[in-house]
Amino acid sequence: MTDLSDRLQPDTGQAATTIHLVDEKSFAEWRKGQSPAIRNLLDARRYDGKSGYASMILPGENDEDWSVVSTVANVDELSPWCLSKLGEVLPAGTYRLANDLEPGPAKLGWLLGQHRFDRYLSQKPEDAGPRVLLTGKAARIDRTVALAEATIMVRDLINTTAEDLGPADLQRAIEELANEYKAEVTTHMGDGFADEYPMIYAVGKAAAEGREPRLVELEWGNKDHPRLAIVGKGVVFDSGGLDIKGAKGMRIMKKDMGGAAHAIALASLVMKLGLKVRLHLLIPTVENAIDGRALRPGDVIDSRKGISVEIDNTDAEGRLILGDALAKAGEDEAGLIIDYATLTGAARVALGPDLPPMFVNDDELAGALEEGAKAEGDPVWRMPLWDGYDKMLKSDIADMANSASSAFAGCITAALFLRKFVPAETPWVHFDTYGWSPSTQPGRPKGGEAYGLRAAWAMLEERYGL
Repeated sequence: MTDLSDRLQPDTGQAATTIHLVDEKSFAEWRKGQSPAIRNLLDARRYDGKSGYASMILPGENDEDWSVVSTVANVDELSPWCLSKLGEVLPAGTYRLANDLEPGPAKLGWLLGQHRFDRYLSQKPEDAGPRVLLTGKAARIDRTVALAEATIMVRDLINTTAEDLGPADLQRAIEELANEYKAEVTTHMGDGFADEYPMIYAVGKAAAEGREPRLVELEWGNKDHPRLAIVGKGVVFDSGGLDIKGAKGMRIMKKDMGGAAHAIALASLVMKLGLKVRLHLLIPTVENAIDGRALRPGDVIDSRKGISVEIDNTDAEGRLILGDALAKAGEDEAGLIIDYATLTGAARVALGPDLPPMFVNDDELAGALEEGAKAEGDPVWRMPLWDGYDKMLKSDIADMANSASSAFAGCITAALFLRKFVPAETPWVHFDTYGWSPSTQPGRPKGGEAYGLRAAWAMLEERYGL
């Protein structure tokens, strides 16, 4: 991973190339202040301050005296992404925003614009060298770098192919994180696992040797601090099981461990920035494969919580493994449970790829998440845990079914299924994230992407303090 730690620096008056930011409202006044030669150049290039992310180099009196002008949506309210393109394309050097403008949230995009996932390229892109941005808020540098690194962790884990990221590899990634922060890791698998975590085992039992299902737990922090559980769906590849997906639907199912990637990254932020909690990370990880042992439609399986579940659809497997992990989190008396999962296509139909629905059983918690989302430019949208749809999970022969009897409200019924495994008195939020950017935008290349990560972190900072 690109080392980003030196790409944000405190502004102590050092030499730097100036970046002028303009928007549609401020461009005309800014243009008046430029020399005739610059105004002529702007006119020749038809630079009007209106085109999103447009930028150009402005020459100075000598070769080394140059600056940059770039259009943003709103100079007074910078987004996380308005400097992303510049962070990507400018030559190595040190840069400062004009007029003592503080980059604020735009620092994140500046850093992310300088990273690319190139693991599988035979010819790596040439490194242009560090592009350093100066900031007047030195105290926020470590936080911004940590958020950028956590975002990159999510992206890189999702972008890694299923061949190279099986359950054992996801376990190793957690163990490496534990070694870095002196945390404790326990992996449950093998003998007795089917009895302890029957739903996780049922989903993953058809996988090849070496890719057996497991639950990986990490614990860190002062045992006297409030207990925070973070759970992530770790389906390293989802064929759909015997209810097999079509080719188009299966094409990017390496991303079905995106919930685990988010959970691991959020846990890394907790440890790196020293949140005052007792962290409990739980990653159920499986491959939803097909062989003679595969879970069948119509099977009835047990769960850790003792709820029997009839399998209506083997492609509704993520909620099964999360159910056992959420039950375990509840047994350990978590004060707050957060889960991430690439769970339903219905969520994408409802809200698209960039806006993850969140389901929250506590209004105060929901409000804090919405405030964090707004502050971080990391949008989320609250969806209802509508009790009236519980009946759609009814089974004729078991306590409940894993998939609704109707195609309606698919992301809601999935969340209601998960709610059965969470203690009613425990504050809980479930993010149904896509984990994937379907097209390239500045600072956000096509591929794995983090949604709802920064919103959750802002809420945790406010709730627990550093």
